Amino acid sequence: MTRVLVVGAGPTGLTAAVELNRRGVEVEIIDKRAEGSGLSRAVGITPQSLCLLYPSGVTDKLLAEGIHFREARIYRRSELGLTLPIRATPPKYGYDFILGLPQDRTEALLRETVEEAGVKVRFSTELTGLKEEESGVLATVADGKSERYDYVLGADGVHSTTRKLLDIPFPGHDLPETWSIADVNAKDWPHPETLTLCQLSRGGVVVAVPLATDRYRVISNRPDALRQLPLEMDVTKIRREGEFTISIRQVPTYNRGLVYLAGDAAHSHSPVGGRGMNVGIADAAEFAKRLAEGSLEGYSAARHREGAKVIAGSERVRKIVTSTSPMTRRLFRLALKAAALLPPVRRKIVDVLLYG
Repeated sequence: MTRVLVVGAGPTGLTAAVELNRRGVEVEIIDKRAEGSGLSRAVGITPQSLCLLYPSGVTDKLLAEGIHFREARIYRRSELGLTLPIRATPPKYGYDFILGLPQDRTEALLRETVEEAGVKVRFSTELTGLKEEESGVLATVADGKSERYDYVLGADGVHSTTRKLLDIPFPGHDLPETWSIADVNAKDWPHPETLTLCQLSRGGVVVAVPLATDRYRVISNRPDALRQLPLEMDVTKIRREGEFTISIRQVPTYNRGLVYLAGDAAHSHSPVGGRGMNVGIADAAEFAKRLAEGSLEGYSAARHREGAKVIAGSERVRKIVTSTSPMTRRLFRLALKAAALLPPVRRKIVDVLLYG
């Protein structure tokens, strides 16, 4: 039986473990963290991810907990510019909505599924070495123990040890601005099933996204996301606040020999469009499918092409909504007016939200 080591127990690695196990592949999964993440991180789960995770039973669990995003509202400061019902006709992948759920719950449900199948995540286990041999890949962990696998999948995030051990470059650039984030509880917020985007002056933007009942993610390209929100939000609890910078990067190849990369280990981009976790889930599902079908040689080219497409798309949208150019901002307002009046334009925007 083919034996695979998955490095990293985030959504990408856990999806790989779920899908490999479902396809009859012997899989082990390790993570250098002591336990699973307790952070909300990624929020939106797209129709494609729901479709990919359906055969394993994970989708039913996600749907039981998540919030269906019913609409998107776009404001110019506090003035409503456009309301978009989030529905696709006909739906692609069988779902016509984005599902909101904190990443820690998505991880927990994926982990629960793979552990029910008999695969236990080995936490506090750090990869320290990789050596390809004729019979497979020898993987060494921090305690010095080495085991041989047929393949290794590095799904260990943007600072991937797997990628560094393979000496695969991660070219790209860092955006100059600092973004801020808040995970909060709030009562009586009037948009409990709505993606809310507020365009501020001088290229500022702030977004509020439902996570669970009375729980929201607020994110901005300026400091102190909560302070930037021009709509009144009655915050009852701040679960987490922080700042981060954004890297736009992608590896030139998604594998070296029998070792492959997926998720943030292979690509990173802005949170605009909410595609990061979902592209990682798709990477993992395609890796498992291709391995089972004997077509892994096409994995790197296919996923590099998709990663480049997502990066280009998210950058186009980010540059539009954060632009300081008066002309670009005027064109954005005109586009919103056109969408309000013309159903084909509305459908195009909805398709971008749902499917990228």
